[in-house]
Amino acid sequence: MTTAPPPDRPRNAPDPSELAAGATALVTHIVTEADTAIAIGSGSVAVLATPRLLALCEQASVEAVQDSLADGTTTVGVRVMMDHVMPGAVGSQVRAEATLEKVKGRKLFFTTAAYDERGLIAAGKVVRVLVDTGTFLAKCD
Repeated sequence: MTTAPPPDRPRNAPDPSELAAGATALVTHIVTEADTAIAIGSGSVAVLATPRLLALCEQASVEAVQDSLADGTTTVGVRVMMDHVMPGAVGSQVRAEATLEKVKGRKLFFTTAAYDERGLIAAGKVVRVLVDTGTFLAKCD
């Protein structure tokens, strides 16, 4: 006998019950010229670009839950809020960390922070949604 998914979860949607608040990940990166606002086109100074810093925070949020996901399941970003409070110099080592704070249905809520040798350079929130990879990719067709 097959049971239907809960009403808040589509038939092909992954089951978020394996995920628990508290999952964390840390990503480290040495800032290069390719990471700068000038190279990315988001500004006119040779410091770590906000979009690149945001990508590191998203990468940490992905890694925090990746090993807990069932085959054929992934997460996709749906919302980001970030305060970029200090510049990051070329050559500096940036550490981006993410912590899963809450799971609500298929939505995953992360707190993120990024640091370099001088201290905090950014802090924010990332929201990702659990999806069935095949179903999600079919939406591109």
